[in-house]
Amino acid sequence: MLIIVTYDVSTETAAGRKRLRRVAKVCESMGQRVQKSVFECNVDEMQFERLERALLAEIDVERDNLRFYRITEPVSLRVKQYGCFRSTDFEGTLIA
Repeated sequence: MLIIVTYDVSTETAAGRKRLRRVAKVCESMGQRVQKSVFECNVDEMQFERLERALLAEIDVERDNLRFYRITEPVSLRVKQYGCFRSTDFEGTLIA
């Protein structure tokens, strides 16, 4: 399933800046960055639960915001993209 992860981490303090870096690293380990605080992750249910737990362990729920969006199939009808960035087609050939 395709999951969109978005986050907004308060960076007013040094601790907040560290949280931001840790949250980004967790997201990078499971998906691809499509904007500064937006990631696309192609995961199964178990991977999603692991991602959710890892991110919840990093954020401060009193200061930060974390959102998950499940994109229903078919993805080609749900996602339109414009501009120079092209995301990886997880269903296609990954190595050319």
